[in-house]
Amino acid sequence: MTRRTGRVICDITISADGYSAGLNQTEERPFGDDGGDGWGDKLHAWMFETRDENRAEVDQMAGAKAFIMGRNMFGPVRGEWDRQWNGWWGDNPPYHAPVFVLTHHAREPQPMDGGTTYYFVTDGIESALAQARAAAGDGDVAIQGGATTINQYLAAGLIDELRLHIVPLTLGAGTRLFEGVPPLKLEQVKSRSASTVTHVTYRVLS
Repeated sequence: MTRRTGRVICDITISADGYSAGLNQTEERPFGDDGGDGWGDKLHAWMFETRDENRAEVDQMAGAKAFIMGRNMFGPVRGEWDRQWNGWWGDNPPYHAPVFVLTHHAREPQPMDGGTTYYFVTDGIESALAQARAAAGDGDVAIQGGATTINQYLAAGLIDELRLHIVPLTLGAGTRLFEGVPPLKLEQVKSRSASTVTHVTYRVLS
């Protein structure tokens, strides 16, 4: 039997108190209240305002061969697909690979420029992972978020490597990583501090 070499990884930016988004998320402010101004939010400023300093981590986030995300990360549309929404990232999303979107409402695959195709999965996280693994071959599968989706995969024991980008601010409330996740044993693989963020990578042991 051929040994699979690809890992299931995730990258997520969180506040110092563990939140990936604040309260009051809207289409105009997809990460909610964090003291920023919508897309220029403080939580993710490290990816844009200090991008050169953090280029290795930014590039690593796009290195998987298939991606999984929750519908809340894909966009603000709820319920049936009553409007044509193709993600926050424009006609040429940064993934350049298959992206499997978890949803309760069926939709045909949506090809985009640059090699990204969105596939809409209605039968749960394990089905999405099986499809992503098949698409990735021996490459990595990345669980892109948000935190609620990552928490489901962590609780199911399906993530191999957890990459946290910790920003020195607190939100106090919102969507929190590890919410409802049983205790985990993590092995720290590496860490690096930058001016606006600390990058920490853990191997998930159990």
